Amino acid sequence: MDGKPMLMIPGPTPVPEQVLLAMAKHPIGHRSGDFSKVIAEITENLKWLHQTQNDVLCLTVSGTGAMEAGIINFLSPGDRVLVGDNGKFGERWGLISKAFGLNVDLIKTEWGKPLDPEEFRAKLEADKDKQIKAVIITHSETSTGVLNDLETINKYVKAHGEALIIVDAVTSMGALNIPIDEWGLDVVGSGSQKGYMIPPGLGFVSVSKKAWKAYETATLPKFYLDLGKYKKATDKDSSPFTPPVNLMYGLQVALQMMKAEGLENIFARHQRNTAATRAAMKALNLPLFAPDTHASTAITAVIPTTVDAEKIRSTIKKKFDIALAGGQDHLKGKIFRIGHLGFVSERDILAAIGALETTLQELGYEGATPGAGVAAAAAVLAQS
Repeated sequence: MDGKPMLMIPGPTPVPEQVLLAMAKHPIGHRSGDFSKVIAEITENLKWLHQTQNDVLCLTVSGTGAMEAGIINFLSPGDRVLVGDNGKFGERWGLISKAFGLNVDLIKTEWGKPLDPEEFRAKLEADKDKQIKAVIITHSETSTGVLNDLETINKYVKAHGEALIIVDAVTSMGALNIPIDEWGLDVVGSGSQKGYMIPPGLGFVSVSKKAWKAYETATLPKFYLDLGKYKKATDKDSSPFTPPVNLMYGLQVALQMMKAEGLENIFARHQRNTAATRAAMKALNLPLFAPDTHASTAITAVIPTTVDAEKIRSTIKKKFDIALAGGQDHLKGKIFRIGHLGFVSERDILAAIGALETTLQELGYEGATPGAGVAAAAAVLAQS
């Protein structure tokens, strides 16, 4: 059926009708009093979502732009940083840091495995002269479906005393409990096309008081991504540059929807959908790429052994118009990824798994009893 696509990828994620309708309104002047009211409401609700009283700044960028801003505003050339690298995005933050002349110390782990917090502890404790200025971590590594132990790593950063913690929460914000103030996270970046349930184009950066103190002496070059400009404007319910007015209309409604659902319910829904998806893959004898103990609530990565991952993706797209994500870099063609992030319901999970089972049968897969995946997922969802 034409015109009924289904996104089951880690981003862009499905967009609610209310959000789409809000975005269809006529734009208004971004310097008008009416739009200042929109910014004020968005700012208040962003702080609610981030569980913080810190500044939460809204930028017209992707998640990568938010993270670049989070790196360059608080550091100076030659500063030593620890960067966790166990996937595509951890690798990216290392490359960005090197591009700006930082002294990058990579803590690497094989893709599909979580970062070892003890490696961070050892490096931080050995830094007697407090040369480490920041620790940069991807919370939910979207390329592999691995969730890194941010809470434990952050405790070691706090024990160091000097270093900032800079967090990629691009696919965990709005899907997992990230109590920024409770944990004392310094810089947290995220992007609109993930848990926020709106199209790509906005990035968000939460900034602590400790990070703002570092900003005062940071000398890396910046202009459009100078967060000081964003803070000054946001404090006046404005923006330093022209914002995407209609996208912010959508954000306003999406945040209203999230508040109506409630944080605990949002997190529980993501956990349910993750558990149901993983149970289905196990019932279908499709190996999971990330361990259960460190499973992302954004995506589930699957590494099939007897059927081609790309044939699964192309067939389910052609037959059912369902988009699944593929692997990246050396995992291209080896894994497929099922997104269950943002505006994804239990009905979507069951529909996707049913379509996957039909696809597997069409491809001649004989590794599981037909219906086993849907039954396993249904059993998980029935317990909720």
